[in-house]
Amino acid sequence: MDTKHIQIRDYDYALPEDRIAKFPLPERDASKLLIYDKGQISETKFRSLPSLLPEGSLMVFNNTRVIQARLHFRKKTPSNSPVKGEDSGDVTAKEALPLREGLGGSEGSGALIEVFLLEPACPVEYQENFASKGSCTWYCLVGNSKKWKEGKLTRTLTIDHSTLTITAERIGTHGTSQEIRFEWRMDPPLPSLKGREKVSPLRGDLEGSLTVAEIIDAVGELPIPPYLNRKTEESDKTTYQTVYSKIKGSVAAPTAGLHFTQRVLQDIDARGIEREEVTLHVGAGTFRPVKSEDIGGHDMHTEHIAVHRRTIERLLAHNGEAIAVGTTSVRTLESLYYMGVLVDLSKSPLKGETSYADNSLPLREGWGGSGLHVPQWMPYEYDNSLSTIEALTALLRYMDERGEEVLHASTQIIIAPGYKYHIVRRMITNFHQPQSTLLLLVSAFIGDAWHDVYDYALGHDFRFLSYGDSSMLVP
Repeated sequence: MDTKHIQIRDYDYALPEDRIAKFPLPERDASKLLIYDKGQISETKFRSLPSLLPEGSLMVFNNTRVIQARLHFRKKTPSNSPVKGEDSGDVTAKEALPLREGLGGSEGSGALIEVFLLEPACPVEYQENFASKGSCTWYCLVGNSKKWKEGKLTRTLTIDHSTLTITAERIGTHGTSQEIRFEWRMDPPLPSLKGREKVSPLRGDLEGSLTVAEIIDAVGELPIPPYLNRKTEESDKTTYQTVYSKIKGSVAAPTAGLHFTQRVLQDIDARGIEREEVTLHVGAGTFRPVKSEDIGGHDMHTEHIAVHRRTIERLLAHNGEAIAVGTTSVRTLESLYYMGVLVDLSKSPLKGETSYADNSLPLREGWGGSGLHVPQWMPYEYDNSLSTIEALTALLRYMDERGEEVLHASTQIIIAPGYKYHIVRRMITNFHQPQSTLLLLVSAFIGDAWHDVYDYALGHDFRFLSYGDSSMLVP
């Protein structure tokens, strides 16, 4: 199969608006679970999932946490210049993440500008950036950018009787995104933590400053998917996070994980099923539609991942096989195989593999500095001759040579029909949008049976997309 020539129109289906779940159920694990097992389809409640899993297997979860990535500013306009309609000049921002109304603080009148955080630019490492005080730089989407031709945007608000002033300034471009420098100050500075019995969670501990993480929590808005067609509500701050989320950085939730409760996790443990966690920070590109007629014209977004050495060791102990919770875990696990291939090819070049066998590893500046990067089309240009065990072993050897306990890397992998799965043997996933790369990933896993799965779900009152029901797929 020539994957690049797959027509995206062949992965379409009719999704009525009323089948899109706008809110989650009151109980996460009360959602419905469709079971596709080697051609047979049935259904149950999600809380029954543990009883359906093989004892002694390995499950992999994505522990990323969604940040409040939407920042709103008002662009000041001269008093004699009326504010006109706010039409975005940034097509990508407008289509993927529509402008949201609502803005706290005292910005006055003017065009509403939304700055949507995508990934840190300086400091480049997420946790270092989140700990920064006074200034930082991010790659962002800008909504209503026609109204922001030049100069700085300013926003002020009051915290504990001090005025917080935040400025945003465009300093460059980065693909379809903008590089934005943020600066902030407190006037007067917040009192020192020392000697205080009660401390606001927003208080800094260095000259009264706040960290990036505290700024985002104070002024940002949680980004829910645009297809929900509603404003973010206070409840989303809880319901749009998995119960095991830990590492801040995503702008969208790994939604298959939203169904898990502590009760379900305990039942999984009770069956002797091992649980491991990886981190893939979900980018806004997950909502970007495929606009080209064939998928060869679609550029996959890059996402940053972190995988502990122990996780790779556990994969090896399970013969390189795992149950993936969500498509982000799928992309992470399958990318590990190709990272091992890259390492192996760099040590022992093979004839014919001109794209990768040149004794140099594809490295990308990103999270944690230079790290391995899986190019979009690598799976379809390499002959897949290396076994999964060999690839994972090569990856461990690479980490040993570098003295790393955590592998920081990035992936642009696209998984579509024609792809050969190497690690994932079962998949827990929600029901995805028509003509999406996520639907292509599902089709690569169970073939044309995706039609049967989605027809069943539509005919049996399953709820779709992020807050909807889920499926367990066994090819």
